[in-house]
Amino acid sequence: MGMIYDEANPRGLPMDDTLLENQELIVDMCRYAENLLSEQQVRKKYRFDNETWEQLGSNDSLVEAIEAEKIRRIRNGSAKREKAQQHIVHAPDILEKIMSDEGANARHRIDSVKALDALADNGPQATSSDRFVITINLGEDQKLTIDKPRKPGLDDDKVIEGTTSRAAITDKTEDDWKKW
Repeated sequence: MGMIYDEANPRGLPMDDTLLENQELIVDMCRYAENLLSEQQVRKKYRFDNETWEQLGSNDSLVEAIEAEKIRRIRNGSAKREKAQQHIVHAPDILEKIMSDEGANARHRIDSVKALDALADNGPQATSSDRFVITINLGEDQKLTIDKPRKPGLDDDKVIEGTTSRAAITDKTEDDWKKW
C-alpha cells in the first residue's frame, strides 16, 4: 500500500506500516471499538472515504496495534475512566428528576439533592487530611508532635510544644539532648 492523497484524505495518511506510528489514530480507533467514538466521528476527523475505511480494517498490523492498545487502555484504567466520564454527564438529569418528583420517597429526594450538590461543587473542601501529624515518642512519657498543613507556607512558624518548629530542631545543644 502507498500513501493516499485525495479530497477524502487530505492529510495523506500512509496506508502501510507507518500507520503504526500514528498513535492518535490508534487511540481513536480503540475508542471507536470501545463505543466511545462513533464511526462517523472517526471518519470525519480523519476524512476517510469508504475505500480508505475498508483498507484500514484489512491492515493486519494496524488491527494488531489497535488490539494491543485496547489491552493497555483496559489495564491502565483509561478505557473505564473515559466510559464513566461519558455516562456520568447524564447523572444530573436523573438526580433532578428524582429531586423534583413529588411522589418520590423523601429520603430519595434528599439523597438526590446531596448528590447534585456534590456534583455542583467546584472546589475541594477542607478536611482533616489537609494536615499531617508526626508524633515522635522520646521515651519516659515525652513526645514531640508536629502538626502542620500539607501546603507549605500557610503556618510554617506555628508553635510546637513551646518552640517554633525550626527552633525545636536547630537550637538544641548536645547537653540538651543528654537531658532527655
